[in-house]
Amino acid sequence: MKKDKQSSAAIMLRSLMRFIIIVTLLLGAAIIIAVGHQLLEEVQTTTSHITASLKQTDIDGDDDWESWRKNSTLDTSATYVYVHNKRADAKVSQYFSPHAEKVLKVTPTKVPFLTNVYYRPGIGLLYHRMVHARGIYYTLWQNMNPQLAVLLRVIEVTAILLAVTLLATPLYIRQLTKRLTDPLTTLSHTTQMIAGAKEPGAMRLPVPAQPTEVTELAGNFNELLSMLNERQEQQKLFVMNAAHELRTPIATIRSHAQLIERHGKDHPEIITKSVGYITEESRQMQHLIDELLQLSRADRLALDLTPLDLSATVTTIMQKIAGTFEQTVTTEIQPDIHITGNESAIEQILVNLVTNAAKYSPAASQITVTLTQQANEAAALAVKDQGSGISAEDKSHIFERFYRSADVRGTVAGTGLGLAIATQLAQLSNSELTVADDQPQGTIFTLIFSTK
Repeated sequence: MKKDKQSSAAIMLRSLMRFIIIVTLLLGAAIIIAVGHQLLEEVQTTTSHITASLKQTDIDGDDDWESWRKNSTLDTSATYVYVHNKRADAKVSQYFSPHAEKVLKVTPTKVPFLTNVYYRPGIGLLYHRMVHARGIYYTLWQNMNPQLAVLLRVIEVTAILLAVTLLATPLYIRQLTKRLTDPLTTLSHTTQMIAGAKEPGAMRLPVPAQPTEVTELAGNFNELLSMLNERQEQQKLFVMNAAHELRTPIATIRSHAQLIERHGKDHPEIITKSVGYITEESRQMQHLIDELLQLSRADRLALDLTPLDLSATVTTIMQKIAGTFEQTVTTEIQPDIHITGNESAIEQILVNLVTNAAKYSPAASQITVTLTQQANEAAALAVKDQGSGISAEDKSHIFERFYRSADVRGTVAGTGLGLAIATQLAQLSNSELTVADDQPQGTIFTLIFSTK
């Protein structure tokens, strides 16, 4: 059987009530025991003084007894003295204080666990003490009703305090839990509203001033919603841009296919030309789809980072692509630079950057690939070209998906995904891709590997 769902307020109320009841009962019991023990010690002290006085008097006759009675401040209504003289020459063997003989006609019953404490029906608790000196036995019974009355008053006050505590505590705890859980309840209701909204990323949770944990939770959740909204907008833009990029080659392919279908028989010469266009556009479309797949994989990828000899890795990559570009490609690689990274990702980023540099640089220019170790021990892999450079406005957008500046769109082939893929792989490789102007002209793309 499943347990009923319970709110945090109910759990807190139940737990705190249980805790407070236990603490209050233990505290009350401790107070009662401490007071009872103190009262018992007072009785022990009082009876000890009385019996010491009796021993010093040495009651061996009526004169001694009367003398002690007159000089003693004994309260005979609460203290009962019995003197038993066992000397052989004693004229009187027994003496009783007022009411003592009547009290002792009924034998008191020993109270368990309490030393020297007895119970006498009709009187109550009695404390018993017996001493002897020189053949005379002195027995003292001390009525404990005054001490018992004090103890009962303490128990009564403790019980009242316990009752007041048990009545007031739930009210206080409810107010406390209300202050603590109301912000959470508000967050829960708002979260449900956001979950059912069409555009959840655009909504925000109310941020309470306190408690701090809920304030931080709401703030963190709002940051998550902002990120969700940003990702949602990026996804919309991505789909729109992908559709736009695919629409052009598809339209061209359909146009030339229809041209062949309508006029191919009568004008065979257009077939070769149209097939060429279809082949080129399909190749561009295939390239775009491949890059989209690469980007999709990069979004979901978790790279395995291992120790690498970056100098050797970059040298090997540049040897692979040597001679594939019209420009002169030179390298300046500092030896023995080691990092923790992913060789495949580094190769894809470097090839992408060099290909990009070649695409936007004159055929007679030079592309330089450098690898250096900076003062903070971070490795910097840079690709420099002598192209026309990138404007300040475009620099803030070139790493976005499908972004291409107005002056190259339509004149230089491309999809606008290469740098987006490189940036994503750089992040997965624990590195950062930056862009800067080269002097006197051109651009420098730098991949900086973290030292962590």
